[in-house]
Amino acid sequence: MVLGKCPYCNNGNIEVQEKEVRGKKVKLYVCSNASWITEDGEMFELSAEASCDFRIWQNSLAKYGKWLTYKEVRILLEEKVLEVKLLSKKYGKKIYYEKNIILNQEYGVSVLWD
Repeated sequence: MVLGKCPYCNNGNIEVQEKEVRGKKVKLYVCSNASWITEDGEMFELSAEASCDFRIWQNSLAKYGKWLTYKEVRILLEEKVLEVKLLSKKYGKKIYYEKNIILNQEYGVSVLWD
């Protein structure tokens, strides 16, 4: 499944790959010019033949109670910014709030904290 054009290398497509991390299946949104390999199932590194390093892990915002969907990644690729609903469990209460996220080459996505 192709979600859009790669914003980093401009000649690749963003695809969905299934990866297993610590025994759990997680989707990795990755450029077709990137090849991620692992030896231990936890640390993923670019292979030698990879020419792009675009990747977004589906669970990259999991600590905020958010898993990214195909649709959200498509919007992020097109508009470069996406408003998402995040969750805080501060002081034993669930508090939902909305923040914008953007692409980040090192981490996949970043939250804009204003």
